[in-house]
Amino acid sequence: MLSRLRGEIVEERRDSSLRSELRKAGCHNRSMQFLLSAGEASGDTYGAQLAEALGLLAPGSRFFGMGGEKMHAAGCELLVHANEVAVVGLVEVLTHLPGIRQRFKHLVAEAARRKPDAAVLIDFPDFNLRLARELHRLGIPVFYFVSPQIWAWRTGRIQQIKKYVRKMIVIFPFEQEFYRQHGVEVSYVGHPLAYVPPPQITREEFAAQHGLDPQKQWIALLPGSRRKEVRLNLPAMLQAAELLQQQGDYEFILSVASTLNAEWLKEQIAQAQGGRSSTIHLTDNARATLMHARASVVASGTATVEAALSGTPFVVVYRLAPLTWLLGRRLVKLDTFAMANLIAGEKVVPELIQKDFTASNVVRELQKLLPNGPDRQKMQAALKMVQQRLHDSQNADPPALRAAHEVLASLR
Repeated sequence: MLSRLRGEIVEERRDSSLRSELRKAGCHNRSMQFLLSAGEASGDTYGAQLAEALGLLAPGSRFFGMGGEKMHAAGCELLVHANEVAVVGLVEVLTHLPGIRQRFKHLVAEAARRKPDAAVLIDFPDFNLRLARELHRLGIPVFYFVSPQIWAWRTGRIQQIKKYVRKMIVIFPFEQEFYRQHGVEVSYVGHPLAYVPPPQITREEFAAQHGLDPQKQWIALLPGSRRKEVRLNLPAMLQAAELLQQQGDYEFILSVASTLNAEWLKEQIAQAQGGRSSTIHLTDNARATLMHARASVVASGTATVEAALSGTPFVVVYRLAPLTWLLGRRLVKLDTFAMANLIAGEKVVPELIQKDFTASNVVRELQKLLPNGPDRQKMQAALKMVQQRLHDSQNADPPALRAAHEVLASLR
């Protein structure tokens, strides 16, 4: 995403104070080596942006660590693929623990051997906070880009962050005050997704690309970016789609996350539909899918931020394994899960979590949002407010570029 801005940034910022500061710091004139670690689809996106930004400000820099295909395409050598460690839930992690430990030890050993100038860890706290401890012991400066949601649950982790992380680089405005109150050095850079230009593909082009009827209303389904999430969230989504299809002539579009395989998703759809002919159209661009949909059903997570930025009304859903939910719910301090609601400070989008996530409840909420009316208009207005809060109007630089500057300036 940053690559499209590369020429503009170089030209416009050539003599800027940003370059001046980096010149004084002596960082941009030498190539550097960074360990980057991201374990989810959203982190893969942010990691790729950060690698491009660091490469722009410190030409010739090299990157290695953990991530996905986007980070790989941005020039990061993947020692561990995010797919190998991305597991949902407290219970589910246990069955994958031996493999995760093996990959963790490999990453730490390579960090000790290569001795990078710094490490930047991206969300994914169960893995990355442990990694921060080991890197700190090795004397490697640790930065955290995209905070884990410790303000919502497991707040005790703040002690690990204070001890092992040199600086938190956060993307939500309310996070800055949280860390300041706990004595952690922090910078707010804005949300990366809020600075991404909207997709340029027209509705007609999108329809032609995915075999859709542009005259029909489309409903987007985003079941999550990890296999376990999809297995738990997709069946109820598909049941809701069948119920809606009985009430109107809709088409359903399902965005395939970068961490998932389209063929595997087709198998999951076929199983959930009992072998019936599928009416689900798979797409490969979540932002365009959300933008062109009439309404969306979105699994709780980063996709809800994309949904809010699209301006399309949506319903937030999520389901965990029963034991995981039972154990985890007692640790959560908040009554709301959707980022749009947390940013707004009130419930502006409906949330159907665990037992409330049923096909009939999804249909009930969508029926309020599909027609033009007060419910739809009220949500659209609220989403505009959320969009404004996600975009730091005081700085036009992309968040990843600002994050890269924070890292390099701190290494002076």
